[in-house]
Amino acid sequence: MTIENKVVIITGASSGIGEATAKLLAGQGAKVVLGARREDKLKALTEEIQKTGGQAAYRVTDVVNPDDSQQLVQLAKDTFGGVDVIFLNAGLMPNSPLSALKTDEWNSMIDVNLKGVLNGIAAVLPTFTAQKSGHIITTSSVAGLKAYPGGAVYGATKWAVRDLTEVLRMESAQEGTNIRTATIYPAAINTELLDTITDKNTSEGMTALYQQYGITPDRIANIVAFAMDQPKDTNINEFTVGPTSQPW
Repeated sequence: MTIENKVVIITGASSGIGEATAKLLAGQGAKVVLGARREDKLKALTEEIQKTGGQAAYRVTDVVNPDDSQQLVQLAKDTFGGVDVIFLNAGLMPNSPLSALKTDEWNSMIDVNLKGVLNGIAAVLPTFTAQKSGHIITTSSVAGLKAYPGGAVYGATKWAVRDLTEVLRMESAQEGTNIRTATIYPAAINTELLDTITDKNTSEGMTALYQQYGITPDRIANIVAFAMDQPKDTNINEFTVGPTSQPW
């Protein structure tokens, strides 16, 4: 299996999709380097992986800060000797109608969901370009494929992630750097994202939706593992993941 011994950086690793992916990949022999803002959760997850025989390291990381992303990449090199994969997964979803004018939340989503991905790409791209290999995996959303009322800014950031990851794939092909990409479009995944919604009506509506259609984060972890496990000359670039009964 091509996952074994790969060095994988995961942002947004302290819960949800990131946590599930870290556990799955470490269990399959990957060396995981975990970044998130909550040190207590990162420390606990790292220790859990290590106790079960896995290899893991962590660094408190705010993806909004470019230096934090640079230091996370450096940690991977210092601890495990390099980087093979980066899973840019950190995100926020404080949805609301535009008329609510929650501009602080708009800016937070732009900073984390879009600039955070750009910071991660900027941090790892020189290494991947120099070694002429690497895999950049991003978490977009079904909101990056289709517009939803209440999700204008969140969707805008996820559409942007879709575009920049696709362009990165095309530029890598043109430049001959052999960098692979994959963009994942989760639907309703039961994570902490709903906890960031401060608009009452939006929160109630989305909570009801997720209660009916939500699936577990390990479904996305399986997709990350599948993408990584493809042969080096294979680039399967887009995955939409949701329940078979989803209405979107």
